[in-house]
Amino acid sequence: MKLIRCLPFLIAFCLFSATHILSAAEEKGTMVSQDMISPQTKTCIGCHSNVTPGIVQDWLASRHARTLPGEALKQSSLEKRISADTLPEGLREYVVGCYECHSRNVDKHKDAFDHMGHRIQVVVSPNDCSTCHPVEAKQFSGSKKSYAYRNLMENPVYLTLVNTSTGLKRFENGKILTEKPSDATLHETCLGCHGTILSVKGKKTVATKMGNIEVPDIASWPNQGVGRVNPDGSLGACTACHARHSFSIEIARKPYTCSQCHHEPDVPAWNVYEESKHGNIYSSKGKEWNFNAVPWKVGEDIKAPTCATCHNSLLVSPSGSVLAERTHNFGSRLWVRLFGLIYSHPQPRSGDTTVIKNKDGLPLPVTFTGEPAADYLIDAAEQKRRLAVMSAVCSGCHGTNWTDGHFAKLGNTLKETDAMTLSATQLLVQAWDKGLADKANPFDESIEQMWIRQWLFYSNSIRYASAMTGAPDYTSFKNGWWDLTENLQKLLETIAIKKEIHESD
Repeated sequence: MKLIRCLPFLIAFCLFSATHILSAAEEKGTMVSQDMISPQTKTCIGCHSNVTPGIVQDWLASRHARTLPGEALKQSSLEKRISADTLPEGLREYVVGCYECHSRNVDKHKDAFDHMGHRIQVVVSPNDCSTCHPVEAKQFSGSKKSYAYRNLMENPVYLTLVNTSTGLKRFENGKILTEKPSDATLHETCLGCHGTILSVKGKKTVATKMGNIEVPDIASWPNQGVGRVNPDGSLGACTACHARHSFSIEIARKPYTCSQCHHEPDVPAWNVYEESKHGNIYSSKGKEWNFNAVPWKVGEDIKAPTCATCHNSLLVSPSGSVLAERTHNFGSRLWVRLFGLIYSHPQPRSGDTTVIKNKDGLPLPVTFTGEPAADYLIDAAEQKRRLAVMSAVCSGCHGTNWTDGHFAKLGNTLKETDAMTLSATQLLVQAWDKGLADKANPFDESIEQMWIRQWLFYSNSIRYASAMTGAPDYTSFKNGWWDLTENLQKLLETIAIKKEIHESD
C-alpha cells in the first residue's frame, strides 16, 4: 500500500472516524466540545483510534483533553497547574492533544519526520513540556534525576560498578572473566531507571493497520528513564512519573510510581514505606483521598504522606496557608544524601555530580575513608534551610518535639551506619595492602563485594527506615543491623582465610 497516493483518502477517513469517536466522548461528558480540539489532533485521533486505541482513550480521560490552556492561565497562583505566563499562538484556544505535543519544537528534534501530512517527532521531551510548564522543567533540569544517565555512565567509578555487575561472565583458565555488558542488558537493568541515550540511527519501515510507513529508527527506544538523553538534546522524561498519555497527577503522587525504581535492596524507599505507619494508613484509607487536588490540603485531601507529599508537592493547611512550595527538583528539600558511594553526606550543589572531585581525585562525594568533598556539597547554612523546609512538611501533622526527635534519631543513624561502613572499608584497605585483593577494580572480588553490601544494601536499608520512620524490621533484620554486623564479621573471617592461603603459597 503506497500511503502517499492514498493520503487524501486516509486523512478524510481519519477525520470521519475522529468525529464519531469524539462525539461519543462528548456525550459521555468526558471531554470538552469538539470545537476545542485542533484539526491536526482530530486527524491523529481518527487514525490512532484504530492503530493504538488505548492511547486515544487514555488521552480522552486526561485533564489535557478537558482543559483549555488559555483558561488554565486564569487560575489563582495556588490552583494553577500551568506555570507559563503566556502561551504561543494556537495553544490557548485548543486543548493539549497529540499534535500540540508531538509537533512542539520540531526543528530541534532529530527524531522528527513527515507523517500523514504533518511534521512531528516521536519523543516528547521536558523541553517540549516546558512550553506550558517552564518552572517545573527548569527545576527538574537542575536535579540529580535529570542527570541520572550522565551521573551513572560518565562517572568512571560508577561505570565500573555497572559493568562489573551486569557484564556477561565467562569461566576461562580457572578464572571468571567479565565482558562489557550489552546495550540490551544495560537498557533493561541500570538504564531502565537512569535512562538511555535516544540516538536516531536513520529510518525504518514498520507495518501498521494503515499500511507500511517509515518512522525514525531510535536506539534504546522505548525508555522512560528519569535521566534519559532525548533526541533534542534535553535531559529527562516527564513520563517517568506522569505516565503517558493521561499524564495524571494522581499517578505521579501515588507511591507505586516511585516504587518502579526505589526498591530494595539498594534504594528500599518503597519497601520501608509499605511497612511504615504512613504506608499502613495509605493502604487502609488512601482510596478515600483526593490525589487530584491542587493545592494539596494536608489533613483534608490526604491523611498521611506519600513520596510526593514530602519531596515535591505544593502543600497547604486546610485554611490555605502554604506548608511547602511545589518543586520538581526532588533533592531541593533534602539536606543530606542517604545513599551513594560510600557514606552519607551533604547533598551536592549541582545535579551533575560528574563534576565532583574528592581529596583522592575520584569523582565521588566522599573519599573511601569518609572525608567529604566539601567544595562540591551544600554548606551548613543550606543544610539548615532545607531541613527547615522538610520539618515544615512534617509540621502539617506532627508537633515540634516529634519532628525534632525524629530528625535527631536520623542524625544518629547516619553517624553509626557511616562508622560501620568505615570499619568494613578499613578491612578492605588492609586486604588491598596485603595483596589479598586487587584494587584496580574495587567491585569484582568476593571481599570487595562484601564491602559493597555493607553500604549499598545494609547501611542504606537502615538509613531509609530511619528517615521514613516506623519500619523497624528494615533497621533490624531485613538488610538491617543484623546483616550489617554479620557481614562485617564474615569480611574479617574471609580476609583471615585468604591471608592464610596467601602465606602458604
